[in-house]
This record gives sequence, structure tokens and C-alpha cells, in this order.
Amino acid sequence: MRLTERGSGVEFAFRDGAWTSGSIRGSEVVIGGAKVVGDRLPPIAGPVGGSAIDTEVRTAVGQILSALRTHGLIAS
Repeated sequence: MRLTERGSGVEFAFRDGAWTSGSIRGSEVVIGGAKVVGDRLPPIAGPVGGSAIDTEVRTAVGQILSALRTHGLIAS
């Protein structure tokens, strides 16, 4: 069963004995004919090693990987 709240336009679905909102189920997201999100990929290791350590780049890459993991786009 599904319903949409008039005031906010939020859609609710009744699944497994409970109401949920904000969930979208599917196998991919396509925008303008281009696939932008698909199946979750395996984990990506954080930056380590190398002869020249750039802490700013490692911090930035670490934050990007953390955001991707948080959103479930890559495995932890």
C-alpha cells in the first residue's frame, strides 16, 4: 500500500508490517539517458604508502571514500 502526504508530497509505503518513507527501490538511477548509480561496488582501500606523502590529498580522498560509504555507494 502507498500514500502521499498532501502537505509535503512525501510518499509512504507499507512494507513488512511497517510504514516507511524516503525509500526508493531499484537497480539503477538514470538521468538524461546516462546511468549515474548502479550496483554497489566492492570496497576501495584508503590511500596508503608511496614515496611522497601528501596529507591534504590523503585527507580529501579519505573524505570522498567516507561519503561514498556513508551513502552506500561502495562497501565498507
